[in-house]
Amino acid sequence: MASISYDTVAVLKSFADRAGIHFPMLADPDSKIIRAFGILNEAVPKDNFVYGVPHPGTYIVDENGVVRARYFEENFRDRFTAANILWRQFGAGAGPKQATAETPHLRLTVIASDAEARPGTRLALALEIELKPGMHVYAPGIEGGYIPVAWSMAETKGWRAHNVAWPPSHKLRLEAIHETVPVYEGKFRLTRDLTIGQEKDLAPLLDAGRKMTVDGTFRYQACDAKECFPPQKIPLRWSFHVNRLDAQRAPAELRRK
Repeated sequence: MASISYDTVAVLKSFADRAGIHFPMLADPDSKIIRAFGILNEAVPKDNFVYGVPHPGTYIVDENGVVRARYFEENFRDRFTAANILWRQFGAGAGPKQATAETPHLRLTVIASDAEARPGTRLALALEIELKPGMHVYAPGIEGGYIPVAWSMAETKGWRAHNVAWPPSHKLRLEAIHETVPVYEGKFRLTRDLTIGQEKDLAPLLDAGRKMTVDGTFRYQACDAKECFPPQKIPLRWSFHVNRLDAQRAPAELRRK
């Protein structure tokens, strides 16, 4: 792991010493490498002291130096968390289980990639679902009046929920009614990203210890080989400690003029 920015060696050393950073931080004060990657922020005026900064993001590079993935956001204030990227790329960093719910039809576990967040961070949420033997639920896109699984999130300026990543379903033949439908059986996982809002929008949602709760709902209708049961809704909740952004600048004598 390494970072690169348009800052000088002195500025990066000052920040690394203060923040306790031990991975390599590479200085590109003339933005040559930033330009070579095509990520120079052209919206910054050339006469501005921050001209030369890149669009912030993360590259995943393999052992042969080949870029395998990139994670960039449109808003420079938003950043993917390292745990989210590790989860996406390698299935690692799934984070602690935050809650579990059980019904007569299934067991649901609530997970997040991160236990802590900052304004603008983009982390991952997940629902791990284990259906009871013989049960199935309907996948999104089903027609004919069936009720598919759905994952909704509360709406607020304090966070933005991204689209759900639905796993592949499989076709199940319902001989009793002579239909074939897309379903989930056994175990499956749903994931979606969550971008934490900026400080002014978060303030009303934080308690005295800067803890924030994020709410949602999981809806489903379970069926077995003989009958379909009444639709159910399971309340969802995640909790995060939201740290403040580090706004401390480098010593004045090291800053760009």
